[in-house]
Amino acid sequence: MDAPFRHTHDLEEVVTADVTRALAEDMRGGDLTASLVPAAARGHARVIAREDGVIAGCAWFERCFTELDPDCEVFWHVEDGEGVMENTQLCEIAGTARAMLSAERTALNFLQSLSAIATKTRRFVTSTLGTKVKILDTRKTLPGLRMASKYAVHVGGGHNHRIGLFDGILIKENHIIAAGGIRPALQAAFALIQHQAPADTIIEIEVETLEQLQEALAGGAKLILLDNMSNAQLCEAVKLTHGRAELEASGGVNYQSVRAIAETGVDRISIGSLTKDIQALDLSMRFTLH
Repeated sequence: MDAPFRHTHDLEEVVTADVTRALAEDMRGGDLTASLVPAAARGHARVIAREDGVIAGCAWFERCFTELDPDCEVFWHVEDGEGVMENTQLCEIAGTARAMLSAERTALNFLQSLSAIATKTRRFVTSTLGTKVKILDTRKTLPGLRMASKYAVHVGGGHNHRIGLFDGILIKENHIIAAGGIRPALQAAFALIQHQAPADTIIEIEVETLEQLQEALAGGAKLILLDNMSNAQLCEAVKLTHGRAELEASGGVNYQSVRAIAETGVDRISIGSLTKDIQALDLSMRFTLH
């Protein structure tokens, strides 16, 4: 795994923290409805995909059940990153009925939401095949689920932008205003890297015009975000830059526009809707008593 867990995080830590928090939110001291079921009862369930998509979040799904019943078993027929078709059986679950009923909704919430992100990401990546562009996410994630969301983007074939404010410098319009201009902002960023931040910290600056692009290049910028530029402007920006910096297009990117943007020659396209505007993948869990 690359970007999402390149710091102190690893998949198991993230999954455990996310699931523990989610189950506590849903259950607090217990599940009143599940208590109607005999404690010794055991169940079996199957999860079916109701539409085509890309699966992500298997570890989160499984952890919901084993957190409540350590002996619960989940038998997977698919894995993260795998494309599935409608009516595909994803997994089977066996364990105590109470635990399975209590975990069901939270487990599906994780699997449906993360699969939706992976599915959307895969569609954007597929739309740009044959170009050099990388599809990236942003910080537009649900609070508390950033690592999970960025994991799903990775599973879908996309790339992760900075994880948060702590691991990268992205100088945007308001930062430029507050710093007194593009050059002063860049100089402050270079100084921060030299004296305080890790040497490999990425510095990126946002520009809105070709004039600002030229100023950023003159100031030594090596990664530049081109905000809401037309395709004609993006093409001109690529020519002006001539390989001196990596260029990232952003703003209003959708399925219809992404291919043309990629063909302008930019290196990266960041898309906030990968993790912000999603519709849960339609999955169904069918339960039976043993």
